Amino acid sequence: MVSIKDIAKQVGMSPSTVSRVVNGKKHVNSEKREQILKLIKETGYVPNQAARNMVLRRSFTVGIVLTDTFNIFQRQLFSFVERHLNSFGYNTHFFFVKFEQVSEEECLIKLKAETLDGIIMIHEIRNPVFYDSVRKMELPLVTATFNSPDFPSIHVCEEDAAYDAVDHLLKLGHRKIRMISSNGLSCGSQRAEGFFRALEAAGIKRNPDEQTIFVRQDTAEFGMYGMRELLLRNRDFSAIFAATDELAIGAMRVLKDKGFRIPEDVSVVGFDDIEISDYFMPRLTTIRQPFSEIGERTALLLHKYINSGERVEMDTVLPYELIIRESTCAPPR
Repeated sequence: MVSIKDIAKQVGMSPSTVSRVVNGKKHVNSEKREQILKLIKETGYVPNQAARNMVLRRSFTVGIVLTDTFNIFQRQLFSFVERHLNSFGYNTHFFFVKFEQVSEEECLIKLKAETLDGIIMIHEIRNPVFYDSVRKMELPLVTATFNSPDFPSIHVCEEDAAYDAVDHLLKLGHRKIRMISSNGLSCGSQRAEGFFRALEAAGIKRNPDEQTIFVRQDTAEFGMYGMRELLLRNRDFSAIFAATDELAIGAMRVLKDKGFRIPEDVSVVGFDDIEISDYFMPRLTTIRQPFSEIGERTALLLHKYINSGERVEMDTVLPYELIIRESTCAPPR
């Protein structure tokens, strides 16, 4: 069986240099790294994971907390997070959570039962006991796509992004704009605040009971439910701001079923720019979140946190982009 010493001898480098490459460390120049990786491939060398874990007292496993719906947004983001975690030598372990306190408590119990080097939160937990417990465990934790005052976070400015999405509709001439959003999570409330701030900046009075509908989850199914509720309440609107693309797609399905033309009768704006948004008909105007950069920064931040044992940058705010496609136009006269 080929050992790490055999690899080191053949490339004329120290075992510690080879070890750094095997463990995904960055402090090896690209030429040496390529030489080592090529020889590893040729010899079929496989590192002894159990031995490495025992020596370093590490599991090289990161827990990923996700909503149990595992929606398109989370799947797309997770693919980037996992790719970069793998480059640092980490495996991933899923922990799925429902929008219920009991489920959040069960998730915490499962996290405590595992041997993890760190946690990445792609789903926001509402129960403060969860975060208090993780803090007592002294387990590195990073949140992705939402802000946490107590842990390092990677996200965009939700409120400003929502403001720009609604401002786009206002500049087209829309005044009767409605919002569909999820309830209970910080991103929903921040996007709602951006929605209302844009309306007020245009001189439109804030009226939550008429202008918004809140649903339980950010899925197309709940987007359909929210759109039906808005239509039952009042059909007097010309544009919809949906707090996620999946909500927007569900809303568009109901509008089409009811005979509305998009965007001629009703314009629709989403948030996230998931892949399907560019393929759905009409193509969806939306706020683009930088999935690849969020995934890379989240993995790197957690890796640094795990290896230093100290807190890293607490709040990283990344730029977003308004993507204008075919689902929006000026309101009907």
